[in-house]
Amino acid sequence: MWIAACIGRSDLAAPTPTPWLTDRHGAFLAQFGHQAGDRVEYGFWALPPPERLARATLALEDRRFAHHPGVDPLAVLRAAWGNLTGRPRSGASTIAMQVVRLQRPAPRGLWSKSIEAGAALLLTARHGREAVLAQYLRLVPYGNGSHGIGHAARLYFEKPAGDLGWAEISLLSAIPQAPSLHNPWRPEGLRRARARGLLALDRLAAEGAIPPEELSTARAQLAALRLPAAPRRPEDLGLVLRLQKTLAEEGAEGLDPAEPRLRASIDLGLQARLRRLVATHWPPLAEAGAEQVALMAVSRADNRVRVAITSAGAGTPGGGFDYTAALRSPGSTLKPFLFGLALQRGQLTPTEIMADVPDGASGIGNADGQFLGPLLPRQALANSRNVPAVTLLRRVGLETTLDHFHTLVLTTERNTGAYYGLALAIGGLPTRLDRLMTAYAAMADDGVMNGLRWYDGQPRPRPQRILAADAARQIGLFLSDPQARLPSFPRYGHTEFPFPVALKTGTSQGYRDGWMLAWSADWLVGGWVGRADAGPMQGLGGANGAGPLVQAAMLALHEATPDALVAGHLPAPKGSTPSSLCAESGAPDEGQCRQVLVEWLAPGAAAPVIRASAPAAAVPSSLAILSPENNSRIWRNPETPPALARLRLRASAPPGTQQILWLVDGEPFATAAPGETIWWPLRPGRHRIELRLPFAETGRSISVSVE
Repeated sequence: MWIAACIGRSDLAAPTPTPWLTDRHGAFLAQFGHQAGDRVEYGFWALPPPERLARATLALEDRRFAHHPGVDPLAVLRAAWGNLTGRPRSGASTIAMQVVRLQRPAPRGLWSKSIEAGAALLLTARHGREAVLAQYLRLVPYGNGSHGIGHAARLYFEKPAGDLGWAEISLLSAIPQAPSLHNPWRPEGLRRARARGLLALDRLAAEGAIPPEELSTARAQLAALRLPAAPRRPEDLGLVLRLQKTLAEEGAEGLDPAEPRLRASIDLGLQARLRRLVATHWPPLAEAGAEQVALMAVSRADNRVRVAITSAGAGTPGGGFDYTAALRSPGSTLKPFLFGLALQRGQLTPTEIMADVPDGASGIGNADGQFLGPLLPRQALANSRNVPAVTLLRRVGLETTLDHFHTLVLTTERNTGAYYGLALAIGGLPTRLDRLMTAYAAMADDGVMNGLRWYDGQPRPRPQRILAADAARQIGLFLSDPQARLPSFPRYGHTEFPFPVALKTGTSQGYRDGWMLAWSADWLVGGWVGRADAGPMQGLGGANGAGPLVQAAMLALHEATPDALVAGHLPAPKGSTPSSLCAESGAPDEGQCRQVLVEWLAPGAAAPVIRASAPAAAVPSSLAILSPENNSRIWRNPETPPALARLRLRASAPPGTQQILWLVDGEPFATAAPGETIWWPLRPGRHRIELRLPFAETGRSISVSVE
């Protein structure tokens, strides 16, 4: 039994080296260790020990290491004599015996000691003295959870073990005898470690390892030695846990086991700066019921994640969760991928007229309760209109669209398209901010998905084309046009930038989630605001909730101010040229259009298309009143000044209509362009409102009644 036990403990085994994580500039981020009972252990780096470190360790721990076979008979006799005479005991454990004990700790006792001795003899015979010493310097504890000389050098002196001077070496070599008593981060522990370090220097000098001229210098340096402060992880615990989870799931390629330092892509200085910006913009959001936030910034040049604010922080409701990886309703943030897919498949053209009108079949309306009538795709997407998106979803198909979202890894659930229904286009598919960032990065990279990079050595998927380059660029142009966002998103608000930026907002039902994702030539920024309990906020959505945070972050990343205008635009499809189109009809502008948009078209692009696909009322064949609804009953707020007590009038008209006439109770009230909002002063009583074309006997709308 004894022989078998000795043989079973005569191998060399060590835990996996634990990584030391820094930000992209080398600042300490975190270290991830092995759980050992109620403590965490770090290090175990497979470092070939530098000669000076090895000699200092042997000078204190095993001076006859080169002359005994793993057990030192003289040390054993000395220890036995001390026990018999009652003098203070001296240890008889050699380096080899300590390696046996470090690899498989066992209760102390005569039986365990005898097994350690037998195993040490076998260990030395099987592997040689150099391998045994290297194993000791990989496993031995240096206090504060540190194991191994390589990790200890990095922990206490912020440098590789090979760069340590004699004073630093002597101090570290003193710690393993009693790590808690020689803790160099405590004044008393540092005093004890210095005293034992002086003993190591004297023994090294006696052996001729330290020249006389270096001894006095080393002693003076040891006496004055001050250690850097203990490394501290940043306050963003969620970020650290996210990196730990990613590393555990994906691993790291090319990590040096001798010093597994891992450089993350995160920029801690930038992280802190954007967190301060979040704090600056947070008070009004909190007043409106927002509790949590997530914000990410990715460098477009290499898809590296530079900033990942995972929550509002400790002490906030649900502050311990990572909201960059929380499944939430994305609102309208998936619409660009639907439009891009339709463009790629030829089921949508930039000059097509889409209809934003009531869709009675689906019951789906717009977030503002209004309808804008005929729109170019650029306007329909930039204004984030729901009805055109649902119409497009019908055309492309539920399953085809859902397959596309799976390719984008926006979801990993394997439900059918029918499970989500038409809500697939407007937020019915839960997803996460990090997945949206990956998908938007692909859109910004001409339709090629490369994945996000969190650290050096992260295995990267093969680049995958998920969208044709021309379609991806067209979407970028749609989303970067401030004029196309009118009237849903006013100019010079939180969706406006002084340089070209493509952006998309999203608001989930009941104002439970507010999103905005935006990309420029250099940066991709995404933000989310919401509540930990998924409850509603008070009118906070994408533009006024996440918008201020994303806008402030993008300006800070570009080191720009809102008034620093930069000319240019995002890349256009290759071979395309700019064309001025009438917004109402999609026809080329001949100088008579009320609203003109610039669209990038391929040579010989087809003329405007008007599709009458579902819903049945998608394109009006006659004048139609969109607001107010028929048989509306309206109460005037008595606290509102009479001049502000007004009713909004909105209409849709056939493409090409230049002007319409509003009539109230049979009398002309105002003329306007079809998409223009008119305000009628409220008057008590029942009223009849209708439309007609000016100077025409035909072309009247169905009247609506309001009271």
